[in-house]
Amino acid sequence: MSDPFFRLLHIDRQSGARRGRLVTVHGPVETPAFMPVGTQGTVKGVMPELLRSTGTQMILANTYHLMLRPGEQVVAELGGLHRFACWPGPILTDSGGFQIFSLAKLTRVDDSAAVFRSHVDGSVVVLSPERAVAVQESLGADVIMTLDHVIALPAPREAVRDAMQRSIRWAERCRLAQSRRDQSLFAIVQGGLEEDLRVRCARELAAMDFPGYAVGGLSVGESAKEMYHILEITTPHLPEEKPRYLMGVGRPTDLLEAVRRGIDLFDCVMPTRNGRNAMAFTHRGPVRIRNRRYERDARPLENSCPCPACQFPRAYLRHLFMAKEMLGPILLTLHNITYYQRLMREVRNAIEADCFAEYHQERIAHWGSAATDGTGGS
Repeated sequence: MSDPFFRLLHIDRQSGARRGRLVTVHGPVETPAFMPVGTQGTVKGVMPELLRSTGTQMILANTYHLMLRPGEQVVAELGGLHRFACWPGPILTDSGGFQIFSLAKLTRVDDSAAVFRSHVDGSVVVLSPERAVAVQESLGADVIMTLDHVIALPAPREAVRDAMQRSIRWAERCRLAQSRRDQSLFAIVQGGLEEDLRVRCARELAAMDFPGYAVGGLSVGESAKEMYHILEITTPHLPEEKPRYLMGVGRPTDLLEAVRRGIDLFDCVMPTRNGRNAMAFTHRGPVRIRNRRYERDARPLENSCPCPACQFPRAYLRHLFMAKEMLGPILLTLHNITYYQRLMREVRNAIEADCFAEYHQERIAHWGSAATDGTGGS
């Protein structure tokens, strides 16, 4: 049965990669799609209109961080997150489950809730499934996430099973707590690297009939090969007509490998964090702009790139970083987001033309040759 929130437009005949469209109140999202991370309601250093110019359709913000500051009620009183952040497009909010992993030393978890010691002021913060949904409803995102229990990998099977079972129970509580029907609630599949637990979690969540599904708890210590394998055994147990979101991933290579395994939606800090740290992504591999080899390099990062950074020579971009000028991180952030959006656009076109397998092979080969011959970004 088709879902008015997600339309599966085409499946590549050779690879099985999917081309779809999310339909939200704040506009459509063509998939596969990549969401830049705006944890605090902002993609660091990038004005909303410039973010739009990169080809970004949808952004991610974080429930836990916005709950702490400025507080969800402040955001709600000022018209919701879209108006507060002056971002007109769709927004997805993570539930705070990742902070159970990233702030593990400050967190205690039981079946009722996750209890944090705030990293801001040390106060006690209780985040239950019901609270996670209430905060996200106040923020007003288009897509909201169930609260899940994320743990570091590798981990003992008993710990993985406990976190997976808790995530299922919390997903049901989130579903029952939801009151707004203009938001789509995604459930999150957990289960670590345990094949049977991943399959069980996917099947139980699928039976609850959520509008969308995420694969979570990856990119937290496992190898890329292990991550790809988990995707291969998980996605066949998710409803074909519902969107599939891989959380917190990743490198350009990871995006292509995940699309090949049936994923529609991604987020990751990689393009923005690397941009702030002087690394640019290109079709010929990464450019580490602080390298001395670029001191007198008059070429742009990429000739075909329309981003603001590519209006300047590499030598100037290097100079900005060496001089610690804030424009350098801003420009490389814009370039990397533009690159990721261009990559996703090419992926969508390849799927529509039933040639994603060839596109995947060509891109991987280019990145691999750049790494081995030292010509990254040339």
